[in-house]
Amino acid sequence: MKRWAVLTVAAICALSLVSCDSSEGGTGLGEAEAGTLRVLAGSELADLQPLLEQEAAATGVKVKFQFTGTLEGTESLANGKVDGQYDAVWFSSNRYPAAVPEAAKRLGEQVKVMSSPVVLGLSASAAQRLGWTGRPVGWGEIAEQAGKKAFTYGMTDPSASNSGFSALVGVASALAGAGNAIDARQIAAVTQKLTEFFSAQAMSAGSSGWLSEAYQRRATGEDPGKKVDGLINYESVLLSMNASGKLPEPLTLVYPSDGVVTADYPLTLLQSANSDARDAHRKLAERLRTPDTQRKIMETTQRRPVVPGVQLGQQFARKDLVELPFPATQQAVDALLGAYFDKIRRPSRTLYVLDTSGSMSGDRIESLRAALIGLTGADGSLTGRYRRFRSREEVTMLPFDTVPGNPETFTVPEGDPQPALDKIKRFAEGLDANGGTAIYDSLQRAYEIMGPLVARDPDRFNSIVLMTDGQNANGAKFSDFQLRFPSLPEAMRQIPVFTVIFGEGDSAELGEVAKRTGGNVFDARGDVLPKVFQEIRGYQ
Repeated sequence: MKRWAVLTVAAICALSLVSCDSSEGGTGLGEAEAGTLRVLAGSELADLQPLLEQEAAATGVKVKFQFTGTLEGTESLANGKVDGQYDAVWFSSNRYPAAVPEAAKRLGEQVKVMSSPVVLGLSASAAQRLGWTGRPVGWGEIAEQAGKKAFTYGMTDPSASNSGFSALVGVASALAGAGNAIDARQIAAVTQKLTEFFSAQAMSAGSSGWLSEAYQRRATGEDPGKKVDGLINYESVLLSMNASGKLPEPLTLVYPSDGVVTADYPLTLLQSANSDARDAHRKLAERLRTPDTQRKIMETTQRRPVVPGVQLGQQFARKDLVELPFPATQQAVDALLGAYFDKIRRPSRTLYVLDTSGSMSGDRIESLRAALIGLTGADGSLTGRYRRFRSREEVTMLPFDTVPGNPETFTVPEGDPQPALDKIKRFAEGLDANGGTAIYDSLQRAYEIMGPLVARDPDRFNSIVLMTDGQNANGAKFSDFQLRFPSLPEAMRQIPVFTVIFGEGDSAELGEVAKRTGGNVFDARGDVLPKVFQEIRGYQ
């Protein structure tokens, strides 16, 4: 997990007896140990670590976490990388893994620990303006007002985060009105309504935590991006944001009257777990479901208890919620995600500023080529399938060394994307490494290129990806960027820059560029550049 939220996770890990590994993927957590439960978990569960440390004295169970996204975790299940490396998985929901046969067969005993519905949170003033306080509001009305641009919101990428996927399932199921799990035919029937709903999405993110942090930074003016009226996220995240006292005005939670999709956080034993792990899983699950621990979970994480008899706190305005059906097959899930990326969501525009200096020669330039080629559809994995360049997307490549190179722009059409993808592939194959490193001249050139593109077609998600493996050695300096940035046109200042540290890149400077522009910083050291480029796709 290479997101700003990783700083919070790392801090918790450093102070806690509950150990964790914040790297995403299926690298494993070492050999099995008696009294230890090795858990592949959703990144949002970092907030449970202090409580698990407290409960360790009572259970005798030490929890070792490795964090990942739902889609990546499902892929690790499906390809068998979890076998022998983990004892349990703990995602916000098992609905997606259960829809993938090769993943589902590795899931064993499941114990639900807590719950949190995915709902719409709007600033109090926006909710009052729309008349959505004190009366029932359905997804249909929400979609209608979204289509009129009466409000804007942020949501996570449904291929990267369960909250985004749950929101997509919820609104699609409610609009279809079928009363059962949505299928490919019904998805096609509500595509236009879904397009109207997602036309109001003004911010994307790869994780629920980063989305909430980005919303807060925009609301307070710390982030130069345009402010949004609200966000779709877990109820627990929205309540925690309100409780933090950091928002200029609180969020009003809107619970669609026709239903929601709820995360139920099942602590799930793997079929491959040994007897010691099975015993640890039983002890931990039993302890977590005691009334006292359920109340602690509710107080510390703002998630709902799942054990009967534990009274809901006053912060939960709605007690009884309608649960919407979830797609039952992988084919239905694929159809919904495919329609979202290729037809429904606002198209994106991304400019890649690519270091091709002499220090990139050898394995590094090969890794860069492979990363870009993977995004053209060459990666057939679950994650690669949804993180490729998408229909209607506009992609600009700007290689640089001593000076910025010649940019090349590609537009991926909706009808037949393959010719455009083949052109991008040939461009990537032709990248070569030589010369110096002009990072900030090249970033300035990126803004110059983006200016007329944005002016001609402003209704896109815009982003810049800056990748470098070295120190800036030519042209403008970081201090020049700091001086120039405030004078850029407002539309340019609102474009997030996602910086990628590769090799000996200056992490302090690249981190500051990302923070100043409202973007994010990714660490690609360790030969994981293709995976990092896929992660970035969740934010675009």
